[in-house]
Amino acid sequence: MVPSIVFAVFLLRLWFLKISIQHERLILKNGGREYGAKNTSYLTALHILFYLFSPVEALIKHSSVDLLGIIGIVFLVFSMGMLYLVQSILGEIWTVKLMIATNHTYNDHFLFRMIKHPNYYLNIIPELIGLTLLCHSWWTALLLTPFYTFVLWRRIKEEEELLETVILPNSQ
Repeated sequence: MVPSIVFAVFLLRLWFLKISIQHERLILKNGGREYGAKNTSYLTALHILFYLFSPVEALIKHSSVDLLGIIGIVFLVFSMGMLYLVQSILGEIWTVKLMIATNHTYNDHFLFRMIKHPNYYLNIIPELIGLTLLCHSWWTALLLTPFYTFVLWRRIKEEEELLETVILPNSQ
């Protein structure tokens, strides 16, 4: 049961990846640019490893959907809802890559004013917590979280720099 739930969430993630690829092509076609490609590849690899190792650990441990698993499912549902919300707010500029569209301006939606980087704090982090709780994948979390934390911190720093040097100046 646990691997089936992880697989369903992974399929949903692939659907969002398809949307991202469409947006990436449009941004590049219209003169936009990708930044931090190397860091994005690290994030991608770590995310895939979380999705591979967590259900494997669940299978090894014969994890079932207990109270922690239910809490994990709640985290996963919340994170996917937040992913949908962020993607809907950003529209055609939303991608999983760090891309800047031509004449990219700051989105002043209340969510971005209240929570800086909601895609990371309301989607990715709860998603990884949810996977860990659902699968009881403590070893996976212990192994991958330090690397993921560092790479995500670098991504946020890259975004902050782009906000200051490219996006905010374009918004004035």
